[in-house]
Amino acid sequence: MSSVPEKDQRKKRINELKRAFAYNLFYRQGVSTRTATLNDYYLALSYTLRDRMQHLFVNSVETLQEKEPKIVCYLSAEFLTGPHLHNNLVNLGLYEDFAQATEESGLDLKAIIDHEEEPGLGNGGLGRLAACYLDSLSSLEIPAIGYGIRYEYGMFDQEIVNGWQKELSDRWLHPGNPWEIKKPVMACEVSFGGHTEIYHTEKGIRRIRWRPARVITGVPYDIPIPGYKVNTVNYLRLWSAESHSSFDFADFNTGDYYGAVEDKIQAETVTKVLYPNDEQFQGKKLRLEQQFFLVSCSLQDMIRLHLFRHDNLLNFHEYFQGQLNDTHPAVAVPELMRLLTDVHLYDWDVSWDITKKTLSYTNHTLLPEAMEKWSLALFGSLLPRHLEIIFELNRRFLDEVRIRYPGDDARLQRMSVIDETEPRSVRMVNLACMGAKTINGVAAMHTDLLRRHTLTDWDDMYPEKIRNVTNGVTPRRWIAVSNPRLTRLITEAIGERWMTDLDELCRLEKLAEDAPFLDAWRRVKEENKQDFSALIKSCDNINVDYRALFDVQVKRIHEYKRQHLNILHIITLYTRIKTDPNLEITPRLFVFGGKAAPGYFMAKRIIKLITSVANVVNNDPAVRDQLKVFFIPNYNVKIGHIVYPMANLSEQISLAGMEASGTGNMKFAMNGALTIGTLDGANVEIRKEVGEENFFLFGLNVEEVMELRKAGYSPLDYYHHNESLRAVIDLIDSGIFSSGDRELFKPIIDSLLHEDPYMLFADYQDYIDCQDRVSHLYADDNLWTKMSILSTARMGKFSSDRSIKEYCRKVWDIHPCPVKLKWQELPEDGVLFHPEETEEK
Repeated sequence: MSSVPEKDQRKKRINELKRAFAYNLFYRQGVSTRTATLNDYYLALSYTLRDRMQHLFVNSVETLQEKEPKIVCYLSAEFLTGPHLHNNLVNLGLYEDFAQATEESGLDLKAIIDHEEEPGLGNGGLGRLAACYLDSLSSLEIPAIGYGIRYEYGMFDQEIVNGWQKELSDRWLHPGNPWEIKKPVMACEVSFGGHTEIYHTEKGIRRIRWRPARVITGVPYDIPIPGYKVNTVNYLRLWSAESHSSFDFADFNTGDYYGAVEDKIQAETVTKVLYPNDEQFQGKKLRLEQQFFLVSCSLQDMIRLHLFRHDNLLNFHEYFQGQLNDTHPAVAVPELMRLLTDVHLYDWDVSWDITKKTLSYTNHTLLPEAMEKWSLALFGSLLPRHLEIIFELNRRFLDEVRIRYPGDDARLQRMSVIDETEPRSVRMVNLACMGAKTINGVAAMHTDLLRRHTLTDWDDMYPEKIRNVTNGVTPRRWIAVSNPRLTRLITEAIGERWMTDLDELCRLEKLAEDAPFLDAWRRVKEENKQDFSALIKSCDNINVDYRALFDVQVKRIHEYKRQHLNILHIITLYTRIKTDPNLEITPRLFVFGGKAAPGYFMAKRIIKLITSVANVVNNDPAVRDQLKVFFIPNYNVKIGHIVYPMANLSEQISLAGMEASGTGNMKFAMNGALTIGTLDGANVEIRKEVGEENFFLFGLNVEEVMELRKAGYSPLDYYHHNESLRAVIDLIDSGIFSSGDRELFKPIIDSLLHEDPYMLFADYQDYIDCQDRVSHLYADDNLWTKMSILSTARMGKFSSDRSIKEYCRKVWDIHPCPVKLKWQELPEDGVLFHPEETEEK
């Protein structure tokens, strides 16, 4: 133990931070305190923090080189990391030190944290899940690399103009990104188009050579991902597309100024924007280019890392495990085969054995329209060699199916990677299932539906291949960072072990009857609600009593998530008040947030309906502040930090069988919100864990949905036989929410009356009745608070740490590799490598 008192040690640390901060402000940003902007302070502070984890990062890399553990490589088209500064401060255990250092420097750490631009490298749960998993991998000391794309423009920024969504470009890189480190020496070449040709080696072996039409360069940018209070720092490697030759002097000198930079423009387009609109052919082509670019760069990088220590790739799968996050990276199957057979010249069977042992696939959807397919014409023009490989893999695979199930032509058609219906296409789900050693669903119910319906043929043929790993979220970001008041209360009550062992929250159960603790828990929620009330007052001049029930639905806007069912409930309450002006109801604030895909007509109209209803309800004196509706523009991770802590009620109301898992449901419950929901996705497991009595259940279950569809679902029958529902639909149709324009919401009404694919009408009455139970129970303050405590206390299962442990055991066969520090900063002599070490390296 050090003989220096802790008080003196801390004072020394604070002074060192202040000096480092001043150094970065002056030398890195080139400004003084007189001219520095808030962005300068943010960058200088972030560099100061990054410098303090660099020794952890370097030691982590060296540990991997020395111990050679198996590494999980998480391939994902999305990584919705959220802001880094606050999360890194918490994980590195430096928040209090930095808070004091900035305060003594005359600055506000919270203001600096709030200034950080969020990287919009994802559009929802898929990318946020990937980010949670990176946090858990580092915190559990599992060797890992996240592989993604460094989109120059991420998920669009959303503005609400006259009630409509307007998309703006997300310039997240414009203020500067202090967390990334460019690694140009590790760049990879990626090919597109062209043709293939046959050649023979000196030994007469037949081989295939790809002659591409164009080649671009993938340059990696590394973002360190520190674990929580451990020495492990893994990294997220994002690939950026560049041209081989940025400038053609010959074209420039002849006056062809566009031609001089044409290659540069075309190359950089590949990573220009997250998910280009694929309604047109060019958008589809660019999406496929992005997917292949990610996969090719990542696999080449994994092979390079392996060959740095090994002479061949025969044991590649023993050191690297590639996890395909949905089908976006599924082209990894033919690309790894190409690299092994065409580039490194292994036999087909050997290459296929390595490929099948290296890759695993996570399925995230049951929706048929989300099952990714590419036309053969597009795929073949862009990736001719890969299409050849897919055809050969498919031919061999279908031979296996014929032997296993002779005469079953229907099964052959279903399992084939090639969809033979016109226009013929490549089924990416089947490709991933064929090439992966395991397939996993993301909730118990989702996995069961995969086995029984979506992937039943694969489950029949490979009974052990489909496994379940229920999603989870990291408590570091979704409690510690987003809800510091609750974090302090929990830690004071049960200690801080819960941060890395969320099952420890169960110790809160014994406090659910403790009056002082109930009061403290209630105050935390009320203070969070007051913060949010002040926010919407400043944004939309809406006055909200923090004692109202805060009813929240934030997620991607999609018909299957049924935001419009929520709106039907709001209009139901509104009609009750208008019918009986003296009626007293439980005051509620309804909060919505989420983005609609730019080309999704109906989702955009649902946003317009929400904002239009809000405009009428919020300004009707008859409502007497009993109802308020607020749509949060540009919902993202930063806003999530504010929303999850303040919610009383979490809306998880998708039609049963539609949602694979959901993770917002977990974040709400961890922060003490009660859930109203269907038996869909992870709701099933959440209800089981928190207790049926602490979950507001309504709606059809999966079997009932299927039976109703089979019998012939008629939404008009519900409309005619339910007076309350009919009144709500007729009120929308009357034009009251559209300034008399009866055509504005006609597409929504017509869809509900004549199709209603997500069965809002079938679930409507049960939903309304359940919401009435919610209102009744909310009036009992102590009972609601007790249920809130129990909801949080029983959420241990839904930590992403548990999910990652299950992946390690069920899928990856990977074990922790703790990092022991060789040095705390630089070695004492200031030299990183001595001559004999340099020669060896």
